[in-house]
Amino acid sequence: MVIGMTLETFLQQLINGLSIGSLYALIAIGYTMVYGILRLINFAHGDIFMMAAYFTYFGIAVFFLPWYVTFFITIVLTLLLGVGIERFAYRPLRNAPKTSLLISAIGVSFLLENLATYLFSGKPQAFPNFPLMTTPINFDGLTIQPVSILIPFVTLFIMIGLLFLINHTKVGMAMRAVAVDYDTAKLMGIKINGVISSTFAIGSGLAAVGAILWCMKYPSVLPLMGVVVGLKCFIAAVIGGIGNVKGAVLGGLILGFSETLMVAFFPALTGYRDAVAFVILIIILLFLPNGILGKKQVEKV
Repeated sequence: MVIGMTLETFLQQLINGLSIGSLYALIAIGYTMVYGILRLINFAHGDIFMMAAYFTYFGIAVFFLPWYVTFFITIVLTLLLGVGIERFAYRPLRNAPKTSLLISAIGVSFLLENLATYLFSGKPQAFPNFPLMTTPINFDGLTIQPVSILIPFVTLFIMIGLLFLINHTKVGMAMRAVAVDYDTAKLMGIKINGVISSTFAIGSGLAAVGAILWCMKYPSVLPLMGVVVGLKCFIAAVIGGIGNVKGAVLGGLILGFSETLMVAFFPALTGYRDAVAFVILIIILLFLPNGILGKKQVEKV
């Protein structure tokens, strides 16, 4: 079951792991930001990612817009979708029990999945090819797609930008205040609705960027594509410490490397690739219940 690997094959798998792990991290940041502010697991996040993939597909393949125009429109539409979901599905339940918010999130997830199936059919659509990003480059025995190199740099750039926003701007200060104590922040004059809407906008924008890069690397779009991806990214956020941006990135990389190296070392277990995320989650939570970089939090009654 275990195979011997050359150095080139091992390096190839490391590059693949870094690429997919960075994608998981990019999407996981959206989960962790919403949870950090609202203590809400936004199960619709994976389906927002799916809708962004369809926005991109239709912009390029149906309306024949230039890629840069399509990417911009995709991000804007996904931002509006995320903010709209928060406004109409979550905000009216903000003072309700957490269970109500959770049920609402699951309901929005099913709504988006079924709406996409009704509007776009369940048939997978081939995402347009970007030769500049997908044409393999041979380098010293390694075969690398340019998009696989681009993804980690985009994730790193976004993480640095978010950390700067959170730690060095007034918006970030307001986000941290709301995350620490919602009621006190409201009494101090912080515009709670604006802060929460900004958080959903940022998280949805990251889902859009992740969808664009994902579809370049895995060129297929279908209504249920966000289910497994969303679940894995949620697991990545929990592994790293949900509520922590750096933790989300760390969790995504751990998941990406674990998946690719397991397939490389144990090819007979390829069919169990998705199960790796759950095994790692169980192991991490047994020893670190709050995740690797998570802090212990006390729920208010």
